[in-house]
Amino acid sequence: MPAKPTSPSLPEYSESSIRVLKGLEPVKQRPGMYTRTDNPLHIVQEVLDNAADEALAGYGKKIKVSLHLDGSVSIEDDGRGIPFGLHPEENAPVVELVFTRLHAGGKFDKGQGGAYSFSGGLHGVGVSVTNALSTRLEVTSHREGQMACLAFAGGDVVEALQVRPLQAGERKQGTTVRVWPDAKYFESSQLPMGELVHLLRSKAVLMPGVIVTLANEKTRDTQTWQYKGGLRDYLMQTLVADPVIPLWEGEGFADSSHDSFAEGEGAAWAVAFTDEGAPVRESYVNLIPTSAGGTHESGLRDGLFQAVKSFIELHSLLPKGVKLMPEDVFARASYVLSAKVLDPQFQGQIKERLNSRDAVRLVSGFVRPVLELWLHEHVEYGKKLAELAIKAAQTRQRAGQKVEKRKGSGVAVLPGKLTDCESRDIAYNELFLVEGDSAGGSAKMGRDKENQAVLPLRGKVLNTWEVERDRLFANNEIHDIAVAIGVDPHGPEDEPDLSGLRYGKICILSDADVDGSHIQVLLLTLFFRHFPKLIDTGHVFVARPPLFRVDVPARGKKPASKLYALDEGELTAILDKCTKEGVPRDKCTISRFKGLGEMNADQLWETTLNPDTRRLMPVHLGALDFAATVALLTKLMGKGEAASRRELMELHGDSVEVDI
Repeated sequence: MPAKPTSPSLPEYSESSIRVLKGLEPVKQRPGMYTRTDNPLHIVQEVLDNAADEALAGYGKKIKVSLHLDGSVSIEDDGRGIPFGLHPEENAPVVELVFTRLHAGGKFDKGQGGAYSFSGGLHGVGVSVTNALSTRLEVTSHREGQMACLAFAGGDVVEALQVRPLQAGERKQGTTVRVWPDAKYFESSQLPMGELVHLLRSKAVLMPGVIVTLANEKTRDTQTWQYKGGLRDYLMQTLVADPVIPLWEGEGFADSSHDSFAEGEGAAWAVAFTDEGAPVRESYVNLIPTSAGGTHESGLRDGLFQAVKSFIELHSLLPKGVKLMPEDVFARASYVLSAKVLDPQFQGQIKERLNSRDAVRLVSGFVRPVLELWLHEHVEYGKKLAELAIKAAQTRQRAGQKVEKRKGSGVAVLPGKLTDCESRDIAYNELFLVEGDSAGGSAKMGRDKENQAVLPLRGKVLNTWEVERDRLFANNEIHDIAVAIGVDPHGPEDEPDLSGLRYGKICILSDADVDGSHIQVLLLTLFFRHFPKLIDTGHVFVARPPLFRVDVPARGKKPASKLYALDEGELTAILDKCTKEGVPRDKCTISRFKGLGEMNADQLWETTLNPDTRRLMPVHLGALDFAATVALLTKLMGKGEAASRRELMELHGDSVEVDI
């Protein structure tokens, strides 16, 4: 029997087809996963953060950044110098490992025996990313009476480590790193000077007494910053309007007897309230600028709100019918916040946003009592601040009532199963579309009834991709959703009337399983097809409930706690952290939520509804434009598209992890 002919056009798929990315290859293949690629500032910042961590640990007083004529940048510090002896397990110089291995550094071991108690991050990619994305990188380390030098090109060692004794007159200790960023990885090879100056200035602010210098060889300019007055000086110099009450500053850090937080954890802050102008808001975690905010800022907001609210209640200042909300106090606040967190969890590799849930409690717990005391000591200033917050609340409520009147009496009767919120202010109102009645019941009990509404959905929603707009209301679930949000179905080219919109955030809340994902897709299809302007204007969100709960027993002075993980990756990270804190894995109880219905009201609030601790993803167009997204959704959701779906499955089926 003749052999079956093989098609020459099909590529062979065998063991040799599988490629394993080694060393720094993953960074070069996908630099956007590890750093910002619009310009090289962030890879320079990684080196700068290391120098700042030395100063933060108390070992350095000077940091100098030089911009050289050849386009390279050098960062010099007078810290301890990177160790250059052989690593006991890896049998290679430690300084080489730091620059060539992802997840190698001195910041993983916290507490006793670690080199750093507080540092700017624990992703462990750090300067190895700087090295991978540079044509050349030179390191010089002075320590223990010796000087060591080595150089890399594209992440590989090109000049091996050389060590010699220090000569007379040479500096005793410190590290100098000189970087030549590789232009092919960045949209622009130029460093944004404004951002660089802001970054260096902020380092000086956050480390009072440390001298930070920027030298530019091209312009022959040298700028030096040293703030002995710290946050207060900086905020006063940056404000554009005069504060209504004197600038308020404070700090609070846990001592060794604190029952919830490690020694040294806490925050320092300076806050000013102004009547006009754009507020100045800057926050940092272990000196890393968190431009997208995060849970430490939520803690500051909560602390300010609780303190002002209790002052207003004590002095009976709130007019009848006015309800105070956190944003009323926070709206006119300018602040600089510097938090110290032992094991910071950041969102993404570039550390723009802090995700650590405990940071809300940490910062709020220190801010509230200090502000309460200050307000009671300065009652006149307290009353001025209360007046500012009450005025903001009245303006907000008036705006909500105007919208209500414009609707007139022709408003459709709201669905019976909708549990509405009390507020009518769409800037803060949220609607949760919840899968199933049992989860709906927990959500109703756990929500903040002031501004969170709940609409339970029974079973799977209709696939509306090919449903005519006129026929949409024949389906009860979709009729209820449309009436609840107060906007009629429309097309991408229409100009719908959004004045009837009743909620600023419409959040899809479904189980973290396959069925939950399907309901999510069906609802996203409904909004993209029939309410596209809600997605355009940023009103649609997807809530991410956790998949696991870890019960950690009491350890030392730390009480027993419950931790939540979104997925397997976060679960592993939590268990690793517990192991480091001396709690064996078998002592931690792991439970997996089969669905939202298994969560009680408190758990649902803590993990999924509380704005300070939940994970809420905004829905907007991704890498594809509108037309390409329509084409893709047609393949996924169209009735006559089974062949296209099969093709998609054949192409991408092996990249999906199925949780059975």
